[in-house]
Amino acid sequence: MGAIARRVLGCIDLAAAIAFLMLTFGMAVSFQYLLFSAGLLLVKSFFMLAGDVLSFIDFFSSLILVFSIFFSLPAIFLWIPAFLLLAKATVSFI
Repeated sequence: MGAIARRVLGCIDLAAAIAFLMLTFGMAVSFQYLLFSAGLLLVKSFFMLAGDVLSFIDFFSSLILVFSIFFSLPAIFLWIPAFLLLAKATVSFI
């Protein structure tokens, strides 16, 4: 995978991590932003079919984002994906 593609995928991780952090700190997150981030993560999670183990994080993070639209989730369900996605985004930019 090229350097530009890794950075684009890292930006998707970063945008989703920001959505998780906004939910964690009680900020008003728009419905469209949550669905957009969840959709991008879901599409990005299809790399798990090619053998990328870290794409499972994307899949479960997209599910948690969708659930957070309808339910008030405990903070631990928001912190863990936020940190994992931030870590993936950081590695993508290195």
